[in-house]
Amino acid sequence: MVQATELADLSGAQKAAILMLALGEEHSARLFEMMHEDEIREISTAMAQLGPVRADIVEKICANFTDSLGTRGTLIGNFESTERLLQKSLPRERVSQIMEEIRGPAGRTMWDKLGNVNEAVLANYLKNEYPQTVAVVLTKIRTDHAARVLALLPESFALEVVMRMLHMENVQRDVLDGVERTLRAEFMTNLGRSSRRDAHETMAEIFNNLDRAAEARLMVALEGRSQQAAERIKALMFTFEDLQRLSPANFQTLLRNVDKERLPLALKGASEKIRELFFRNLSERAGKMLRDDIEALGPVKLREVDEAQAAIVLSAKELAAAGEIDIGGGKDEEMVV
Repeated sequence: MVQATELADLSGAQKAAILMLALGEEHSARLFEMMHEDEIREISTAMAQLGPVRADIVEKICANFTDSLGTRGTLIGNFESTERLLQKSLPRERVSQIMEEIRGPAGRTMWDKLGNVNEAVLANYLKNEYPQTVAVVLTKIRTDHAARVLALLPESFALEVVMRMLHMENVQRDVLDGVERTLRAEFMTNLGRSSRRDAHETMAEIFNNLDRAAEARLMVALEGRSQQAAERIKALMFTFEDLQRLSPANFQTLLRNVDKERLPLALKGASEKIRELFFRNLSERAGKMLRDDIEALGPVKLREVDEAQAAIVLSAKELAAAGEIDIGGGKDEEMVV
């Protein structure tokens, strides 16, 4: 039996379990529906191990709960309030570590977070782990993400992982907890520290979204202040003119996915090289129709042309992010002819 003097020693899961038992089956069922699987498991485990709970313990927990809501009104949870709360009970270094994990890839659980880690980054880490550990990880993340990670592992190592996945029984909870602790301590924390974006990358994206006049004006000013920074940003930028860097197959994929209604406007203010690139990748009939549409536009505002070109560049970036095309390569690489 839980003793009254032990109230302060009850864990959060135990208090939640007692509160839900007091609320009754109907209300508890509705609460469980809104929880994640790991939360349900933790609270239900605590619930099953409670045993008899004295009435005064139940009353105190319910009173504490209602008091906390009544005195605070609306509850606000954010990064700042969480960090302040942790700093009252944990060492500064531990708080920093936890906040880095929280601010890392999105997801409620470790496995959700891993599902949002770039497959190349995850594969690079997992290739140094035991095949059995990798097998456990790949069974816990989405199958499409697991497939991309598996494809990036060395072939012989990947085969070892596949064999272990094929013969894997139900993973014991302590083994799963151990893998999760290792990932949290060694991988997610280091990822949070290393994933801060380079300022030049961020600036390149900002420049990509400027209109042509503003981009030219600021770039000239930046070149006067720091030629090195300007050159680095230029190298990281991906513009409408950079579509010439796409391979023929990648360009065809882009062409199938762009908004065809924006093409005439985007090409109205494009260089002759870019126009010819599009025409070469269209059928004779489609190319003639596109030429006619461009001519029919008449005079257009440069801002409208920039917006149409930016939309096509955005389509290219989205396709690249989805792994459907590759927009990599330096400015000096051979262009599509």
